[in-house]
Amino acid sequence: MFKVFNIDDIKLTKYLFFTGKGGVGKTSIASATAIGLADKGEKVLLISTDPASNLQDVFGIDLDNKGTIIKEVPNLVVLNLDPEEAAREYKESVMAPYIGKLPETVLNNMEEQLSGSCTVEIAAFNEFSTFITDKDIQRQYDHIIFDTAPTGHTLRMLQLPSAWSDFISESTHGASCLGQLSGLESKKDMYKQAVETLSDGEVTKLILISRAEYSPLKEAERASKELRDLGVNNQVMVINGILDLEEGSKDDDVSNKLYSKQQEALKNIPDYLKDMETYRIPLRSYSMTGVKNIRLMLKENYLETEEGKLKRQDIPNLKELIDDLYISKKRVIFTMGKGGVGKTSLAAVIAVGLSRKGVKVHLATTDPAHHFKFVVNEDLGITLSNIDEKEELNKYKEEVLKKSRETMSEEDIEYIEEDLRSPCTQEIAVFRAFAEIVEKAEEEVVVIDTAPTGHTLLLLDSTESYNKEIQRSKGDIPSSVQNLLPRLRNEDETEVVIVTLPEATPVYEAMRLEKDLKRAGIKNKWWIINSSLFMTNTKSPLLKTKASSEIQWINKVDEISKGNFVVIPWKSEEIKGEELVNLIK
Repeated sequence: MFKVFNIDDIKLTKYLFFTGKGGVGKTSIASATAIGLADKGEKVLLISTDPASNLQDVFGIDLDNKGTIIKEVPNLVVLNLDPEEAAREYKESVMAPYIGKLPETVLNNMEEQLSGSCTVEIAAFNEFSTFITDKDIQRQYDHIIFDTAPTGHTLRMLQLPSAWSDFISESTHGASCLGQLSGLESKKDMYKQAVETLSDGEVTKLILISRAEYSPLKEAERASKELRDLGVNNQVMVINGILDLEEGSKDDDVSNKLYSKQQEALKNIPDYLKDMETYRIPLRSYSMTGVKNIRLMLKENYLETEEGKLKRQDIPNLKELIDDLYISKKRVIFTMGKGGVGKTSLAAVIAVGLSRKGVKVHLATTDPAHHFKFVVNEDLGITLSNIDEKEELNKYKEEVLKKSRETMSEEDIEYIEEDLRSPCTQEIAVFRAFAEIVEKAEEEVVVIDTAPTGHTLLLLDSTESYNKEIQRSKGDIPSSVQNLLPRLRNEDETEVVIVTLPEATPVYEAMRLEKDLKRAGIKNKWWIINSSLFMTNTKSPLLKTKASSEIQWINKVDEISKGNFVVIPWKSEEIKGEELVNLIK
């Protein structure tokens, strides 16, 4: 269907940006491209700005933000930037002018606002911009490759320097959520040049990485649209991990099902992507670590013979997890994890399992692309609800402005309008909707797919004090929200089940999530590793070898969770209806 991704057949520009949903293989492909170009005698700089970067595992050495020459690839320099560290420095620089001048409660609020994802995005883009615009770096390298490109959301923020400039210069309050942007003025010209370079097809190519699956392809479509809307049209797509049935083994049931599932996804590729220049990379059996394997990734396959061992053989099953939730009488249960790991279906499984024990259960989600009514049959006796984020945002804005106008001056109203334009507003609006659903825990067990992040919890916590400081808390923070924070921090009532996949990036991202929750004072006991080939008992030599690479990540989760984890086998069909029940028998 698509030509194989071969760097000899593609016009590769000076700047190459690899982007895609977590776990699709963008770090491996960016690294393989870098090694391939360096092997041809090109001078290459490979840079990662991914907070969950596994570049160090790929090359098997410690990396820093100064640049490391790879011994086996003399023409390649690898640089691992830490956007979270950059965000910390950025936060300090933004807050510095206000320390000692604003009340402590306002400073605390600013600090938490600057701990969010927007700040990390801006800090990462700041690092991008330096390497794109530095003339010395341009002269030193033939190709500069970025693992993880800026999102359309980041570019949209930074492509409006005049609007932000006017906004920042007119703002006299200094404590808005838009504090993330208050440090941009001095770098406006550099950012403008960086965005122009990104849009220039003569020097830049943006490579969207996906897999032959519904969710990653939809994510690629969304990213492509956002970037095209901002003038970044120089895009190609690479679909990673496509199974060749001959190599997979026609006699193996798992191979046949995986092949059929991938072909179905490719046949129904989003219309928006159909005309894009697209390449494929065959499914490789070996793990994507070490220069040897990465060098081969774009060339050939081989079967590794070495196989690790699980640290424990008696891995708990879903029934044991549900029994534990039932016995410990948890009232609020979240499934949390990055998009595409299966948390929606697993929230439904947990709800069904508790319902079959006679528990009254309410199941809720914020996922706009997934409705539980298609997953859970009505006869299972579970009530359902869906949080519409856009609807909640508009409702929250209207409510805040209406109440503010009752008691506030025009100047204060301007402040509120400023605050409501911030990225944090949607977080708080959705959080309030969560609070209303969790209040149902007084009468029934509440299972929610996708919980507020630790950042959102702390943001709202600091906002309570902040609101009192500017005297707008009257009726603005419902009792459901005031009760929610203590409830979520009470491990006797609440359980967060972290869902991941047996691969490097999803596990690293799940570890960051756990750290975020701890920062908010929320404990987590259970983990679920979903979609494991290792647990399918496949007989295909290729898939069996591929499955063995999962062992290190299963062992890693075993260690983190102190043995409180479940591993779910890979399944070709979406889990719904009677399948939910079968999974917990």
